[in-house]
Amino acid sequence: MTASPATISSRSVAGITFEGVSKDFPGPTRAVSGLDLEVAPGEFMVFVGPSGCGKTTALRMVAGLETITEGRILIENEPVNDVAAKDRDIAMVFQTYALYPHMSVFDNMAFGLKLRKLPRSDIEGRVRHAAELLGLSDLLDRKPRALSGGQRQRVAMGRAIVREPKAFLMDEPLSNLDAKLRVQMRAEISALQRDLGVTTIYVTHDQVEAMTMGDRVAVLRRGELQQVAPPQELYDQPTNLFVAGFIGSPAMNLVLATPHRSNGGMSLRVGSTDVQVGDDRTAAALAQHENEDVVLGIRPEHLADAAFGGEGPRIGGTVRVRETLGSEVMVHVEIEGRPAVTTDVRELAADTGEEDTVAGMAGRTTTILVSRLSPRTTAKPGDSLDLTLDPTKLHVFDPLTGDALGGGGGP
Repeated sequence: MTASPATISSRSVAGITFEGVSKDFPGPTRAVSGLDLEVAPGEFMVFVGPSGCGKTTALRMVAGLETITEGRILIENEPVNDVAAKDRDIAMVFQTYALYPHMSVFDNMAFGLKLRKLPRSDIEGRVRHAAELLGLSDLLDRKPRALSGGQRQRVAMGRAIVREPKAFLMDEPLSNLDAKLRVQMRAEISALQRDLGVTTIYVTHDQVEAMTMGDRVAVLRRGELQQVAPPQELYDQPTNLFVAGFIGSPAMNLVLATPHRSNGGMSLRVGSTDVQVGDDRTAAALAQHENEDVVLGIRPEHLADAAFGGEGPRIGGTVRVRETLGSEVMVHVEIEGRPAVTTDVRELAADTGEEDTVAGMAGRTTTILVSRLSPRTTAKPGDSLDLTLDPTKLHVFDPLTGDALGGGGGP
């Protein structure tokens, strides 16, 4: 699927603004709470979060498929709370392809244009142009049953493109595809959106999708916006423990630690090991939490096998699992240290179905660190292994509020 900006017909694109937007359902259930967010014209914004976090509800309010309880949504700086869905000039791509099985690919893509009574020549031109962009030109006479899942999703995309809308709204459009096809399709959708330049809000539960596709990513939790930032900033500088634990694969390692003064600075005691803090902002923040529990977060790639000259503080433990992936090795190391079993951690575990496992960790004095190591490592299950960690890449969080303390890791 290829496109060139020069081949795209000119169209206006819309900025979309949420001003204190809330949505209540009977129960009472507040699905979205006080959402303030501005999506710039032409931006690819991704909403991500656990099931039930409100991301799809927020999308449906933009589309006009859900009423707004409080606040305003503006499209092109014009409030649309009272504008009918059909009049918002928005195209939506759903999780299900929603194709008419008795119609050809051409007729499925043209259906909305025919309802608008566009001239036949315009319909023909738009459909064939979209089909060329999407690699569907040879499939226009086929019925949906003769298409693969990826081809059906392209038809659903084509149906949106031919409308030449001011914005696209996509609700988990790849969730019905297998893993390999998802990777291919997310690359194609990203490239297509860049070429079309149409404002897009994309909803997904998959944080890898969010990180690889969005210009910016908005993380939602229980209807509230936690952080919105470019993907790398979100990864490097999570504003709280929930974002830190949700973004990243494998997930950030989390362990309880105790700050104390050492060598003119601040150190974190993990079990019987002291980890010197290398970031001045983090050290200053930890001085306010001296001798209190905090949550230490370490990304797997910021751990190294000390046997190969890694610099920085060392943490020793016993290898429990080795996963060889060719270009890297994931090594699970059991260390002395109390697991972080906080409210945020429990909620993250519930989203992945691991709440019982995490609950069973409470009170333990050892925890597992997942490390992303060079394939040179010889570590195997049962071995003792010293890991070094980058002291400038530590993330530290308040266990009660979940807020990041100090620099929050930094790039």
